[in-house]
Amino acid sequence: MVISEYPARAISENSQLVRIPRRQLLDRVLARTPRREAELATPPPGSGLKPVLGDRGLPFVGNLLKAMRWGPAQALAEYRRVGPVTWSRPLGQPNVYVSGPEATQVVLSNKDKAFGQGWDYYIGAFFDRGLLLLEFDEHMFHRRLMQQAFTRPRLEGYFAELTGLVDKSVAAWPTEHRLLVYPTIKTMTLEIAADIFMDAEVGIERDSLNKAFIACTHGGMAFVRYPIPGGHWRAGLRGRKVLEDYFFRMLPAKRASQDNDMFSALCHARDEDGEQFSDRDVINHMIFLIMAAHDTSTTTATAAAYFLGKHPEWQKKARAESLARGDAPLDMAALETATVLDEVIKETVRLVSPVPGFARRTVKDTEILGHYIPAGVTVSVLHWVNQLLPEYWTDPERFDPDRFSAERHEDKSHRYAWVPFGGGVHKCIGMHFGTLEVKVILDAMLRHYEWSLPQDYEIPWAFSSMPFPVDDAPMVLRRRPRSSRLRVIHPVI
Repeated sequence: MVISEYPARAISENSQLVRIPRRQLLDRVLARTPRREAELATPPPGSGLKPVLGDRGLPFVGNLLKAMRWGPAQALAEYRRVGPVTWSRPLGQPNVYVSGPEATQVVLSNKDKAFGQGWDYYIGAFFDRGLLLLEFDEHMFHRRLMQQAFTRPRLEGYFAELTGLVDKSVAAWPTEHRLLVYPTIKTMTLEIAADIFMDAEVGIERDSLNKAFIACTHGGMAFVRYPIPGGHWRAGLRGRKVLEDYFFRMLPAKRASQDNDMFSALCHARDEDGEQFSDRDVINHMIFLIMAAHDTSTTTATAAAYFLGKHPEWQKKARAESLARGDAPLDMAALETATVLDEVIKETVRLVSPVPGFARRTVKDTEILGHYIPAGVTVSVLHWVNQLLPEYWTDPERFDPDRFSAERHEDKSHRYAWVPFGGGVHKCIGMHFGTLEVKVILDAMLRHYEWSLPQDYEIPWAFSSMPFPVDDAPMVLRRRPRSSRLRVIHPVI
């Protein structure tokens, strides 16, 4: 595939995602840091394979600071400079970076079983043996059991609780003055997780649990990977202990109940041979599921609200679709066919991927597009790059939900051009529930409120783990005069 140069144009609303910023001193210093070109490893004689070329980056840190500051812009820059397979050495560990649909397909399809999971180094201490951290036969066994918590009847049961909780929460948001949307939605998604995943009142423990989840997600990016006082690693380990203690306290009651929540579903899931999850398995999966669910949904809902505020024409289209059903209760089947909202969400996760990449680790020597990859190397699939490439998307910087319409279907330009939920056997097991959750949140906002954003406002995204807005996405909502049930967002910067 020919790597084309990104077309020059005026700075757009999404420039921060595709261009390396030079405003801050640290950005300018990092941009001028000399490259330390090197080969990852020498290919075996006679193999015909090429070495992976890359930049060793700063001592120990590698290019991690650049990735944390610039996110997809850094990955795009390396893709254009080196190609779809490159490498660096973040935190002293060699890491191969894969981007572009062709290279992504090699890793995620994993036809020769060369790629195991690669998350242990980053988050294994905090999300030990969560589904994403299992591999091969063990992963398939756990996934089959866990699937019982995501069947259609289960989802329909969750949906009834979800709509009531979201509508009540969103309707109570303040209007006419600045609302920090990201933490507001994050609080709500944790409440959703407590209600639907656990059927529990988190009450006074809510803040401590939320802080524990945040500490765990941020711990994986700690520079000092040792429990020193004040460090992210130590905070993550303490957060893990808080979560374990909480779920172990709840476990006996859940084992004895037949409640319609995910916690109970995992407790009672059995395969055809009667095998079930151990207590430790249930705890591990609950901690990981809640982290993955409430963080990704929060980021997606916040980003979608931002884009709808920047594009009032799309906000009007989405609201008209929501209002068309009248005052009838929100129906899961109807919401699944809400095409405008569906296209808005798909375009949102194309531009702001809630999971920036997928980690794998080579279990044997292998190759990617003719490049030699030795065993024991972490391979990061930077699929966000794929979703911003002009080779596959028309004017990829622009917010354009129509690109997902039945007429255009740009996401079908390549099977791996748009993979926000992953691919292969590790494709996100909760993708349908997560999408429903975001749709319900946005539907409630559209019916209750209207909002707009200054055209020169760009969310300052941080990329330390999952992307999140540094400024918490301030907006101002205006209550719709003809609606007593739902609201909208409008930021004051």
